[in-house]
Amino acid sequence: MKLAILSRNAKLYSTQRLIQAGRERGHVVRVLDPLRCYMQIAPGQFLLRYKGKPLAGIDAVIPRIGASVTFYGTAVLRQFELMGTFTPNGSDAVLRARDKLRCHQMLAGEGLGLPVTVFGDNPDDTGDLLGMLGNPPHVIKLNEGTQGTGVILAENAGASRSVIEAFRGLYANFLVQEFIAEAKGSDVRCFVVGDKVVAAMRRQASEGEFRSNLHRGGKASKVKLTAAETDTALRAARVMGLGVAGVDLLRSKRGPLVLEVNSSPGLEGIEGATGVDVAGAIIDFLVASVRPKARPAKAAARRKPGLTKA
Repeated sequence: MKLAILSRNAKLYSTQRLIQAGRERGHVVRVLDPLRCYMQIAPGQFLLRYKGKPLAGIDAVIPRIGASVTFYGTAVLRQFELMGTFTPNGSDAVLRARDKLRCHQMLAGEGLGLPVTVFGDNPDDTGDLLGMLGNPPHVIKLNEGTQGTGVILAENAGASRSVIEAFRGLYANFLVQEFIAEAKGSDVRCFVVGDKVVAAMRRQASEGEFRSNLHRGGKASKVKLTAAETDTALRAARVMGLGVAGVDLLRSKRGPLVLEVNSSPGLEGIEGATGVDVAGAIIDFLVASVRPKARPAKAAARRKPGLTKA
């Protein structure tokens, strides 16, 4: 099979592991910078070119689209989809997951557990908005932040108001959520591939920090999931339409709460903490998803002479 990875940096650990896993299984793997892909759109005709040459014959594409290139990256991914290329995470699914507000609304609509979240625009409503949320501490986060950026813990109502005013002054979209104290600065990353959680790790925030992201100094360790956590992770990925997802859960008194659903989860932390070949699981999922589609056409081609002769 011919596989493509949409990534701006071929040297990243996750990209390198996907290349390695694909080539070890005998596939042709190519890394494409989405910003160097360009397209022609015409009625019934969708073309892609890369550095002056046509892109064709690719069986599956793995999107590793950074937040800063979401718009263009998903446009390229959509073009691949229109050309009939398989992807585990479609362009619309990536956009849904990247928008935290939309993601939370969709998950809540399916009854999944979430931290209580409020969202509003007008400064005159700030007091009532925080009243809907309850007593501080409050977690205030940018709607499209990644890796813990743009996430602030406000210890009291005054701090919450100050941060909200600052974000509004920057014309930024943000959410305000309840702080889950019993999580004690830790969360659980569930790595979903297809209909399975192939690996899970517990991330613990460093001392003096409440964000457990590994990019923020958090420590990772292998963890055993409960049946409820596994079910929640699989349902969250399914609601978002993602075949490959990192689902972050908080362990709370009322059960697992979905913190975030990531459409381009990193592999370094989860593989290091668990020893699981997550990259290999992704490649195997692609192959299993693409090959059944090819069989009927081949079978029909083999039957055609016999049918003509009869």
